[in-house]
Amino acid sequence: MAVTELDVDAVRARFSALRAPTAFFDGPGGTQCPDSVIDAIAAYLRESNANLGGPFGASRRSDALVAQARLSASSFLRCDPEETVFGANMTTLNFALTRTVGRTLRAGDEIVVTRLDHDGNVSPWLELAHDLDLTVRFADIGGDTTLDLDDLEAQLSDRTRVVAFPLASNAVGTTVDGRRVAELAHAAGAIAWADAVHYAPHGPIDVAALGVDVLLCSPYKFFGPHLGLAYVRAGLAGTWRTYKVRPAHHRFETGTLPHELLAGFVAAVDYVDSIGWDAIRAHERTLGERFLASLPSSCTLYGLQTMDGRVPTFAFTVAGVPPRRVAERLGLLEIAVWDGNYYAVEVMSRLGLGDEGAVRAGFVHYNTVAEVDRLVHALEAM
Repeated sequence: MAVTELDVDAVRARFSALRAPTAFFDGPGGTQCPDSVIDAIAAYLRESNANLGGPFGASRRSDALVAQARLSASSFLRCDPEETVFGANMTTLNFALTRTVGRTLRAGDEIVVTRLDHDGNVSPWLELAHDLDLTVRFADIGGDTTLDLDDLEAQLSDRTRVVAFPLASNAVGTTVDGRRVAELAHAAGAIAWADAVHYAPHGPIDVAALGVDVLLCSPYKFFGPHLGLAYVRAGLAGTWRTYKVRPAHHRFETGTLPHELLAGFVAAVDYVDSIGWDAIRAHERTLGERFLASLPSSCTLYGLQTMDGRVPTFAFTVAGVPPRRVAERLGLLEIAVWDGNYYAVEVMSRLGLGDEGAVRAGFVHYNTVAEVDRLVHALEAM
């Protein structure tokens, strides 16, 4: 049963990885897995490892697993099971899906992306534009890193075919009004194409409520194994000619799926359901507010200065210390953070941070207030 108050000690007891002394603030690059996910992967390989469609037990169990994985994906995204797609990762899926929609585009058509995006929702469109003589336009962000919806609307025209955007920035944590962007896209006659990778561990996703046509995310960012997951609206998918072998059942999946990872994915969705989004969001807000209130004056935070309109992912620099050196020093103290641009090329360029980028600390619900204090004290010592 979901609860609104999080028992963090009980949560952490479900993760063998969290017995280590490390404070894992590297979640934006991939979260830790609860033991139930690890056990599900191992159990599949021990008990059901077979391809699909065979008249024997292991194959039938694999058939059942794939069906359950689609049900779990449909529950997670609030869509029909047949609208779900699995792949190697979000970026690989996005290259495949953009190539498919590319068959409907013509020279001179336009794609709108944003300067808040991870490059996984920018480069596939740039490459498609290179191949098909399309135009890619960039919707700007404000100095506070919020998406400029007026600028996005100004980029739209009767040649706009796709509007690609994130639900949350993987670099600075800013969230986007996905429903409003989808409305603007549809008013222009365009497809609304959402990147939910960074948002997925922080809040519920409802593709119908958002009004998006395509949405992609990555289970390894929400406590699962390394996979990609996508939603493609059935009415849209039926109009596309896809790249696949002729006997394949699923429209977008080109070969045998990693069944053991699907088992882990099912367990990851079950894990999130057992915690509940209310408890997750409340605890993460507490962690974020603690960090924002105690960030040393030697640190410059990029993006929103409160927890309103963001998830608890923070990009910052430390005066006089390059981001790489900050990350290395924290690593020696068993505090895991990232440095660089994290594939958010446009955001870092817009903020004037260049290739060096910034330090990134991302909190998820298994982090503790004490760990946040460890990070702050280590930054003060620098």
